[in-house]
Amino acid sequence: MSEHKFRYLLPPGTHFQFVAKFKVWIWLSIFLTIGTVAVLLVNKSARGEYMNWTIDFRGGTELIFAFKDKQGGYAAPDPAQAREAFAKAGEEGIDVSEISWTDEASGQEVTVRGMVVRTPRFSALQPEMAKKALDDFQVKFKDRELDKATWSGDRLNVRSKKPIPNAEVAPVFQGAGLEIKPWSEQEIKLYTVADQGTGEYNQWYGVRGIDRQYEQILEKVMPAVDVVTVQSYGVGAKAGDKLRDDAIKAIIYAIFLIMLYLAFRFDIRYAPGAAFSTIHDAVMVIGVFALTWTEVSLTTVAALLTVMGYSVNETVIGFDRIRENEAKLKDKKIERIIDISINERLTRTIMTSSTVFATTLVMNIFGAGLVKNFAFAMNVGVIVATYSSIFLAAPIFLWITKKWYSGPPKARRGMTTPAVAMKPDVEPEAE
Repeated sequence: MSEHKFRYLLPPGTHFQFVAKFKVWIWLSIFLTIGTVAVLLVNKSARGEYMNWTIDFRGGTELIFAFKDKQGGYAAPDPAQAREAFAKAGEEGIDVSEISWTDEASGQEVTVRGMVVRTPRFSALQPEMAKKALDDFQVKFKDRELDKATWSGDRLNVRSKKPIPNAEVAPVFQGAGLEIKPWSEQEIKLYTVADQGTGEYNQWYGVRGIDRQYEQILEKVMPAVDVVTVQSYGVGAKAGDKLRDDAIKAIIYAIFLIMLYLAFRFDIRYAPGAAFSTIHDAVMVIGVFALTWTEVSLTTVAALLTVMGYSVNETVIGFDRIRENEAKLKDKKIERIIDISINERLTRTIMTSSTVFATTLVMNIFGAGLVKNFAFAMNVGVIVATYSSIFLAAPIFLWITKKWYSGPPKARRGMTTPAVAMKPDVEPEAE
């Protein structure tokens, strides 16, 4: 026979001793799990939150912008340029992604490429801005005999003996980085007439919302377009808490269904190992996100569930090989069967995990926003899922098998009588 002309990833007949090192890897998993809990507690103590939740979980504002050029058409946005602009403006926790929809222009349907901006802020009025605007207002208009000047949300309520026109207040607000809303005709009639009983003027000055602030930030780096807010809505903290609870429930339900599937697919010996390895993988991904303070969004939860599915796939393949070899290699101990089974699937495991890891790594390097977030979770997940399917699921299966499914027939089944158990093995005579 002539030699083959291709290379093996691993030489044929490789026999790595995995079972002999199982205890080491089990202790490593315990140590990493404890480390994850410690990082979460440190984050809670130092940063006020266990993880870096996005507006999906802690609330905030989501805005959709369109970009119109000077000719009245639509322009394509540059998310990278927008992220840089928000970073320079000191905006933290911003997530920028592209979106497209159809609209009518000149009687024809056109595809509009817009931008979704998510921010943890609810209001354009930040505490330092509010204080500066109020202080400057009181200094500027102290001659108007001010009786009261307090913020109520995004509006400044002022009571004074003398009127203060909206146009005079605009430069004061502008100095604090705020843009005042013009009064409507009804508001002009209401705010420029003194109360008949007290003789005071009760005036309200509103500031433009966060949408206008972000429009101005984007227009500075994109002077050739007009930024228009298409949609703006807030996500409350209660809604975020519910989403977080639903995400946790989804993970728990997934683990339960995985155990149920494996109990029917194989037998009950295999289910605990797969469940523990799946939980371990989810905890490790959470630990890395907590350690690096990477944002956790609903996309992260989707990635986490994907990692769990990948982990179960790897574990099932390993268990399937063990079950096959248990039937073929009845003369060997269970430890040897596990070693043989892992070695037989090792090349396939390396190829699969390397392919998935390389694909998601490219997404992680060149992607941005939610894509990068998903890819990062998958990068971590592929590593820990490959590890746990070998060094966590198999040891738990081995421990359960040796504790409850091995030993003399009497201990295992309770069916053999003492007399039969003591009878020597003698080959029956041929009839």
